[in-house]
Amino acid sequence: MKYDKEFWLGLDRLVRQSKIVIDRPKGTTHPKYPSIVYEVDYGYLENTKSMDGGGIDVWRGTDYKQEIDAIMCTVDLLKRDSEIKILIGCTEEEKDKIYNIHNNSEYMKGIIIRRK
Repeated sequence: MKYDKEFWLGLDRLVRQSKIVIDRPKGTTHPKYPSIVYEVDYGYLENTKSMDGGGIDVWRGTDYKQEIDAIMCTVDLLKRDSEIKILIGCTEEEKDKIYNIHNNSEYMKGIIIRRK
C-alpha cells in the first residue's frame, strides 16, 4: 500500500536526520528494574519526543545494513501509555529477544510490525 511505504520512508528520514544515542548498551540492566537485562542495544533519537516525553526509542541490532526493519508497538499498563520503538538492523534472533523483553511482564505488552 502507498501509505505503508510513506510511513517507512518517513521513519527512514527521521532516523537519518537524528543522532542515535545508546544509553542502555547490550548487557546492561534497566535503571529501575535490575532484573531486566538489555540483550540488544537500546536508546533513543536525540532531539525527538515520544509519548513519555523522552526521545523516540530505538533498538539497534547487529545487522550490518543498519536499516529500519520493524517497529515495536507497546502498551505500558503501569504508566498507562503506549509508544513505538524503532528497530534498526535487528536480526530475527534480536527481534525475538526484543519481543520477549516487552512481553515478559504482566504490565508491558507489545507487538512487532515488520517492514515489508
